[in-house]
Amino acid sequence: MTELPDYDDLPPAPDGGRSAWGLFGEQDQLGLVNLLTPERVAAAAKLVRKGASFPLDAPLGMFSPPLNSNRGNPRHHVIAQPGGIGFDDVWDNVYPQAGSQWDSLAHIGYSRQVYYNGATSDDIVSGRRNTIDRWAEHGMTGRGVLLDMPAAMRALGRPYDPGTTVEFGPEELEAARRMAGVDYQVGDILLLHTGFTGWYADQPDDVRKRLPRELRAPGLAHSEEVCRYLWNAHCAAVASDTFAVEAWPADTSPQAAPFGFIHQMLIGSFGMALGELWWLRDLAEDCAGDGVYEGMLVSVPARAPGGIASAPNATFLK
Repeated sequence: MTELPDYDDLPPAPDGGRSAWGLFGEQDQLGLVNLLTPERVAAAAKLVRKGASFPLDAPLGMFSPPLNSNRGNPRHHVIAQPGGIGFDDVWDNVYPQAGSQWDSLAHIGYSRQVYYNGATSDDIVSGRRNTIDRWAEHGMTGRGVLLDMPAAMRALGRPYDPGTTVEFGPEELEAARRMAGVDYQVGDILLLHTGFTGWYADQPDDVRKRLPRELRAPGLAHSEEVCRYLWNAHCAAVASDTFAVEAWPADTSPQAAPFGFIHQMLIGSFGMALGELWWLRDLAEDCAGDGVYEGMLVSVPARAPGGIASAPNATFLK
């Protein structure tokens, strides 16, 4: 494929919005990760100039209790080797979606029982289609672009609290892009810095314990306009330091689909990689300091056959 169509040139999807199914072939399982080509990886490498690296995973087990009460906390066991020569360790009860993660194309469907490119629930459960190991085998490296939403909101004269529900539409996203001084390029990995994970890290235990019941978080607006904006940016992925990339709570009811919960559009219809609960505070501070909001993003998700999600194991290089 030499050129991606604009959103309004995509075929209509049966339950609303537009569909990118078949754009990369009827059997495709990578979605927009196909845009992370060798040429784009090589171009991203040229953005590494000062030799700084920024780990983008939050510490394992940081979100305690888990923000989604259906998930658990990891447990770590250190095991002494015989004779006192050393140690092994074991992590158990690890829920990939409870911390920094990539959501694979098996995570959320466009509609009930129907996933990206027509995969079924049986395909997902059996590990036949759309699972995280497909991305791991392809690689998830490219140009990363940080969009600093708190800074954009200040520039727009808007009040902002990262511990509340704030929706970012095209106006806010464009303000952040202009502040970054970048033009989008095909295959970008957009990093949506909301400040949520940094805010969470500073909260006392009593606030953390309430969050699973009262969670409010900033993120993308629940609208077709946001979906159109992101598609027309022709990015490969959007990763954020917030709970769900989109603002929370969302409306997951069938009546609100597919824009009440835009995971259904971004993952299920577009095949877009979404990253959640990443650690972006240190990178955002550096970008504000040197005025450089682009770099090389290297992510190595687990090569886990049949996996639905994985820690990103991501680093941003400048």
